[in-house]
Amino acid sequence: MNGQGLWLWIVLAALVAWGTKMLGYLLPARWLHSPRMARMAGALTVALLAALCALNTMADGQRVVADARLAALAAAALALWARLPFLAVVVLGAAAAAVLRWW
Repeated sequence: MNGQGLWLWIVLAALVAWGTKMLGYLLPARWLHSPRMARMAGALTVALLAALCALNTMADGQRVVADARLAALAAAALALWARLPFLAVVVLGAAAAAVLRWW
């Protein structure tokens, strides 16, 4: 891709970002304050966070890998399921990764 093509995509992305922001201002307020929209916003937040966790856990460049990060996520998920304090969740996840990397 040459320099002009790259700048075209950058400008296009900026216009799309600006357009979506303007669309938010143009929507009627009653749409944004409905219970359905609140549920959708909550579901999208959870889905985006889950996708970010999965990507950072199982991706290494262009490859999908299963390494100590996956075990750390599993240990942290089990600690969350057991309703342990957040500090314990972080420590258990880090300990699981450390043990697997040492082993």
